[in-house]
Amino acid sequence: MSEPEPYLKIVKGNVTPEEVAALVAAIAARTAPATQPVRKVDNWRNPAYRMRVSPLRGHVTWRTAFFPGPR
Repeated sequence: MSEPEPYLKIVKGNVTPEEVAALVAAIAARTAPATQPVRKVDNWRNPAYRMRVSPLRGHVTWRTAFFPGPR
């Protein structure tokens, strides 16, 4: 049975084990899957937010009716 082919092959120069380790770490970090950014929970459709305070009167009524949160 033949030997498996090496995963990494240095073809030129004299490298130290530390340099090979740094190269392997850089390749591993580059090929690692990127973490997905944490999505902000958007509760604008949650009816509980509309029940917290009574709607304001006047020119800001549209804002208080559709945008939850502090006013």
